[in-house]
Amino acid sequence: MTHWMSDSDKTDNQSDLAVKPRAKSQRPPMYKVLMLNDDFTPMEFVVHVLERLFNMTHAQAIEIMLTVHRKGIAVVGVFSHEVAETKVAQVMELAHRQQHPLQCTMEKE
Repeated sequence: MTHWMSDSDKTDNQSDLAVKPRAKSQRPPMYKVLMLNDDFTPMEFVVHVLERLFNMTHAQAIEIMLTVHRKGIAVVGVFSHEVAETKVAQVMELAHRQQHPLQCTMEKE
């Protein structure tokens, strides 16, 4: 016995096929964590933050710190929204505890 598909069955199958590949290929948006220069936060503290919170080597941290110092801003990492948000909060909390005005923000990549 042959089973015939109704028009509604065909539509359901077609919509399933149209949705599934699209969902698999979309990757979540990434966010840049940016550190901003100020005239008061010691360079050594910025290096410490980069090493501790962004797992940079001492040489990498110095290079990024100098970029922040010279250009006024630098990308210190690219992460998912949740991780970027956490990193920004950690930087701000650490700076606040040490009474430094260091600013850190995030923006969509």
